[in-house]
Amino acid sequence: MPHTVGFVLLSHTKPKQVIRLINTLNRMFANPPIACHHDFTQCDLPSESFTKNISLVNPHVPTAWGGFSLVEAVLRALQLLYESKNHPDWFILLSGADYPIKPAERILHDLTTSEYDAHIHHEKIRYNNYDREWQELCHKRYCSLKFRVPFINKKLELTHRVVTLRHPLLTKPFLPFSNNLSCFAGQQWFSANRKAAKYLMEYHRTKPALRSHYRRLDRYNVIPDESYYQTILCNAANLKVSQNIWRYVDWSIGGRHPKTLLLEDLPKLNDCSAHFARKFDIDADVAILNTIDKIILNCP
Repeated sequence: MPHTVGFVLLSHTKPKQVIRLINTLNRMFANPPIACHHDFTQCDLPSESFTKNISLVNPHVPTAWGGFSLVEAVLRALQLLYESKNHPDWFILLSGADYPIKPAERILHDLTTSEYDAHIHHEKIRYNNYDREWQELCHKRYCSLKFRVPFINKKLELTHRVVTLRHPLLTKPFLPFSNNLSCFAGQQWFSANRKAAKYLMEYHRTKPALRSHYRRLDRYNVIPDESYYQTILCNAANLKVSQNIWRYVDWSIGGRHPKTLLLEDLPKLNDCSAHFARKFDIDADVAILNTIDKIILNCP
């Protein structure tokens, strides 16, 4: 039997763009299994026209940027995807701002010939052993001990200050990390096979210490979806993990969010080996999506 690919789709805004992405995936992969988590508290999604291959997480999780709710949303969708009779050999995690930039044949070939179980950006986070400033930031986010201390400000008002302890001698008794569980971090969008998917879901279900740690960090907006999956997958002895995520993202503008891709970026998308790119905005430039369709779908 030919290998199959499915999709976990995380969305919360721009329903027209989400519908367009779903329709494109249906055309490319002949109605593949798609598990969609849409946050209906942020906007509606007209799902009445969905084909039978699309499943909606119900009830949805109210999500917030930088919170563990995004991890919960992804894992609920992943569980829904692999509960179906047509659970795929591979899954690809997408946001509503993603779009394919290579034909289906290329994507399927790269996945099914891969020697790896998961393709996810990952960097090991170690105290005082940083290759770049971002790793030091991740250590502060995930491997430090934070607590709020009350104090009186200059206006004689009672408020709180966050105190952070970072040295392992002080934090080790309170954190889930150890010699057998290293902290990893990286970009949250990834692809993985069925073996990795099942391991990820089983770990989340049966080992609460790690998820409890990241949930406790919610009040500090530390972006747990940039560490939780990586830590689980990269510590698994029976999984092979690749750095190649097959995604094109332009971080040249600086800040927390990548550049919105426009028609002027098309040559870079054509030249790269990535399967998907982000982020796109249908309201900012629909021409680039129309042009991509002509390339990957052989549209006139």
